[in-house]
Order: sequence, then C-alpha cells, then structure tokens
Amino acid sequence: MIIEYRYGRFLLANFKIAVIGVPGKWSSEALADEVEKATGFRLIVDMNQVLLDLTNGSLRYKQFDLCQFDALIVKKISTRYSPNSLDRLELLRVAENAGVKVFSSADSMLRLLNRASCTVTLANAGIAMPPTRLTEDFAEALIAVEEFGSAVFKPLYSTKARGMLLISQKKGFHKIKQEIAAFQAENPLMYIQKKMALGGRDLGLVFLAGEYLGTYARVSKEDCWNTTINSGGHYEAYHPSAEIIALATKAQDLFKMDFTTVDIAETEQGAVVFEVSAFGGFKGAKDGIGINAAQLYVKHVIKTLKNK
Repeated sequence: MIIEYRYGRFLLANFKIAVIGVPGKWSSEALADEVEKATGFRLIVDMNQVLLDLTNGSLRYKQFDLCQFDALIVKKISTRYSPNSLDRLELLRVAENAGVKVFSSADSMLRLLNRASCTVTLANAGIAMPPTRLTEDFAEALIAVEEFGSAVFKPLYSTKARGMLLISQKKGFHKIKQEIAAFQAENPLMYIQKKMALGGRDLGLVFLAGEYLGTYARVSKEDCWNTTINSGGHYEAYHPSAEIIALATKAQDLFKMDFTTVDIAETEQGAVVFEVSAFGGFKGAKDGIGINAAQLYVKHVIKTLKNK
C-alpha cells in the first residue's frame, strides 16, 4: 500500500473514493469531508449529471469515469425517492461490474428504496410489523380504514413522512372517500398501515456492516402524529432492550447493507419494525447519540478495500 504524507497527515493516496450524494446537503458533505481526510480526494457525484455510455463501458460524471474508481459510497441517490431512483441505482451496477466496490451494493439498496419490496422481505422473514395492507382496490382501502380506525397511507417511494396521509374513521365516509381517491390518483398501489400508538417517539437503530452502534429516538412535536424532524420532532439518545436490538439486527441482516438504520416503534402489542433504511441516518446518529457515522463509515470502506 502506498502511504503519502500531505496536509499534515498520512493519506491512503492509492484509494480513489467518490460519494454519491447531493452537493450542499449536510450528510453528503459530511461524508465527502471524511473521505477527503482519509484520502486527500473529494468528489460528490450528483447522479442527474451522470452518463452511462455502453459503447465503451464508461460511467461518466464531468471529467471522471466512475468505473475507474476504487469505491463509491452512496449517501443519497436523489433528493426525493421515486422510481427514477431505482434507475439511478441500476447505473451503479455497471460500476460494480467493472470492479468498483459500491457501498452499499446496488442490489441491496434496490430492495429497500421501494417500500413494498422492503415490507414483503420483512414480512416473509417473520419480522413484526404494524398491520399493513397493499392494494389497488378502492373498496379494500375503505375497509382498511374502517377496520384500522386510523390508517396511514404511505407512498411506495418517500422519506421523512413526505406524501404520507393519515385517514381516520372519524372524518366521515364522504371525506374518507375523497382523501383515498386523492391519494390513489398519485399512488395506484396503496400502502396502508394501521396507525399505532407510539407514545410520541420511534427509534432508529444504527448498524455498520451488521454491527450495532447505538440507538436514537425521534421525539414528536406536541400534537403531531408523526415523529419526523421535518414535522418539528427532535433527536434524543435511547437505550433499547436486548429484544429490540435483536429484532433490528434480524431485520437489517436480510439486506446486507454496509450502513443502515432500522426504524422501530414500541407499542402496546410489542416492538414493530417500520422499515430498514436504504441510506441510514447520519444526522440522528450525530445529534441523538454523538456518533460520527460518516467517519466510521469511511474507516469501514477503507478497511474493506485494504482486504479486497
């Protein structure tokens, strides 16, 4: 291994690593900063400017061919999740085929970006989840609201509760029909989950290469039905039970992610898993439990490349 001394520190100069992310976004910039500290090279790749040229097998971003890199670390594939996000991940499979190590693998992330794919994988493995129904049938959606009492309608591609709709039986039949119709106009396959009593918080359990690092709680703003930071929630440290850690460990192990968080809620019926994240929560790890996840992630990437 070639070690170079620059900028007052030793650099692993032979490793060329780029971050797939969104320039200007905190998590992408934080990860790129840690890569630069370790290697002396800094590049955030915005996937909407990438060109795949199959005539020569190149995957180009500006003057760089990503197929010539040692590793690509995916922090954000787009600003908003959509089916287009899956297409972008497909492009990274070309880099993987060229021998570039992608963290986490494109195949792993493809199974997580779509909420239906993630849910079916968890359910098939017997992971405890809230009562959940997926349907394109309007009448079945009405029945779900009636039987659940309150139901959260979730887009198949979203984060931070964007696009989610809480429909309560208390709204009355006419209003319920209107809201379901409006949601289905944008989401033909409706993902419907019973609204659970969360006690004002849910949990993010952080994992690096399958190893549990810690847990933060997202605590909701008063009178808000969801706990997301976008809706006024905040992060706190939390120490879950061994049973909850075991549940999260089993859930994330299904996807073989290099870095992820597992979203879990404690309910009167026991702990349930909402989802396994395709990209993981750097901000929650930092603000909630004081973990520099970006630094730890880069160390993992370099260790993996050294042992490749």
